Amino acid sequence: MKPTLVILVVGLSPSLVGPHTPHLKKLAERGGARPLNTVIPAVTCTVQSTLVTGLLPSEHGAVANGWYFKSLAEVLFWRQPNQLVHGEKIWDAGKLRNPEFTCAKMFWWYNMYSTADWSATPRPMYPADGRKIPDHYTHPLELRDELDAKLGKFPLFKFWGPLADITSSAWIAKATQHVMDTRKPTLTLTYLPHLDYNLQRLGPDLTHPKIISDLKEIDDLCGGLIEAADRDGREIIVVSEYGITPVTDAIHINRLLRQNGFIQCREELGRDIFDAGASDAFAVADHQIAHIYVKSSERIAEVKKLIEGLDGVERVLDTKGIKEEGLDHPRSGDLIAISNDDRWFSYYYWLDDEKAPDYARTVDIHRKPGYDPVELFVDPDMRFPMLQMAFKLAKRKLGFRNLLDVISLKDTNIVKGSHGRITDNPDDGPMVLSSRGDLLGEGPIEAVDFKKLVLAHVFDESKKP
Repeated sequence: MKPTLVILVVGLSPSLVGPHTPHLKKLAERGGARPLNTVIPAVTCTVQSTLVTGLLPSEHGAVANGWYFKSLAEVLFWRQPNQLVHGEKIWDAGKLRNPEFTCAKMFWWYNMYSTADWSATPRPMYPADGRKIPDHYTHPLELRDELDAKLGKFPLFKFWGPLADITSSAWIAKATQHVMDTRKPTLTLTYLPHLDYNLQRLGPDLTHPKIISDLKEIDDLCGGLIEAADRDGREIIVVSEYGITPVTDAIHINRLLRQNGFIQCREELGRDIFDAGASDAFAVADHQIAHIYVKSSERIAEVKKLIEGLDGVERVLDTKGIKEEGLDHPRSGDLIAISNDDRWFSYYYWLDDEKAPDYARTVDIHRKPGYDPVELFVDPDMRFPMLQMAFKLAKRKLGFRNLLDVISLKDTNIVKGSHGRITDNPDDGPMVLSSRGDLLGEGPIEAVDFKKLVLAHVFDESKKP
């Protein structure tokens, strides 16, 4: 077996590989690079599940980053148990071929309770006093203390939110390097999210100094991992799940459904609280796609017609279209809306910002019934925002309950990049780079073939008769 390192560089596309990414460019030149024909929705959990199983969402079941759990009557995002993903995982396939095969899965999603030999994933502590304390979960459990002792606490607030930057990716790269040095896994999967932040904040603008800086920073991290992999005799694959394209504003799909009487809310302390179980139809918004759940099948056509008339919606998939896109799974919506390339779906369901739920102005990826990219920004109306955030955090550390309400509700047009639909131009979409160009074949790599591609690197299949 040939040890192999897979680096997932979020948001990397052919248009971004160039003078600002010399290490990645050199890898492509010595090996090869191909576009990746990804699946829809082109979002983290769905694509990663396809990459590790070789299955479409209709088979592995991760139909988005979150969905409506019908038996609970709740919308839940960013769950972590690996059991939510059906199908044979890449590390299980490797072990079947050679019992000595081992795998380290570093910060890829659905990372808890998997059968990988070593794993780590973000997992904050939530004490009863309302604090959110940075932490991560590992298998085996003692790996967490080992990484903390070597690297310090996982920088959770730099992994997502207004403060997100290179710090979290650098921590993950160092943790990955430590596991490779001490465990020597056959296959190492690592996840570097850094490009995701400013590509959503600013859009994929190669003239913007922050985007140029981000490309250089992520390339440096990749360069370090590539150098170490070469030194250890590892093959190298770099992959991305999706490409990020420019957007202008959000589509408030749930507000339309609310205005037409489909969404039910109950009032709690003067705020509108979404009640999924009581609603006749609602959308679970996730970047540029939205799963629409309709309580009565008799009203599906009515809801479809309503959504099709909403500005910014490119198309609405019914049962036939959902099947054609490989999304026909019980977790999927009865309809699936896809935005125009320059728009994205908000989860907002309230009609008056004064009645918005208290979590709306916070970074709260688990409580919100949809994805919220506005969490990447501090409210532009805040005076001295860093000072205010520091004061709020200090009060929490002293045991005072208070909201970290630093996110704006006014300006969804502050978001300049998004993903989820298949990009119109392959140069703007995801890609695969490899130290073994001879294994890439001709033309784009299908996402469902990525599992086979990785195993071909590990088992050196090109040498077989």
